[in-house]
Amino acid sequence: MALSIRLSRGGSKKRPYYRIVVADARSPRDGKFIEKIGNYNPLLAKDDEKRVVLDADRAKHWLSVGAQPTDRVARFLDVAGVKERAARNNPKKGEPGEKAKERVEERASKAAEAAEAAETAKQNEAEAVIAAEVEAATEEPTPEAEAVAEAVAEETPPVEAPVAEEAPAAEEAPAAEEAPAVEAAAEEAPANEATPDSDAGDTGADEAKSAQAPAEG
Repeated sequence: MALSIRLSRGGSKKRPYYRIVVADARSPRDGKFIEKIGNYNPLLAKDDEKRVVLDADRAKHWLSVGAQPTDRVARFLDVAGVKERAARNNPKKGEPGEKAKERVEERASKAAEAAEAAETAKQNEAEAVIAAEVEAATEEPTPEAEAVAEAVAEETPPVEAPVAEEAPAAEEAPAAEEAPAVEAAAEEAPANEATPDSDAGDTGADEAKSAQAPAEG
């Protein structure tokens, strides 16, 4: 028969109390046992002497006949100096299982998809805003905008441009009055006065006649 030194739970709900017993390895945890060799009260402080109570002599006897302690009882026996517990090395102790890894990967993929969707939505929103601004700049003004512009124009007084002063008209010479004066001067001049040109012509004719007279004689 395989013997085991293990804990047998007692106490009430949320207030556990354990007995250190020697029992058949095939019997249930809280079932029938062969001998009780100690107690374990996890509700007490770790430095309390009554936290673990163990009969070292009876533990050595059962170990000598082939009883195998569980890991927790082996810790108690190591502290009591009954049996040294070999250090255990389990590098994969903190490693999550396959399902846990799948859940982590699924959450990571969902987070990446959500971030990508948010970035895409942000870009679409920015493009929509730019398109709306361009459309608003190119479209014709609405009647409401025209009415507002007219109201503003009516309220704003018109600015008058300075009128340039007209230059005084140049005084025109009385041409009509000068003409009668010239005519009157012409009438006053004697009609029978000879001009210098006519006198020169007569003088030349007399000289020609005097030159012809000796030639004839």
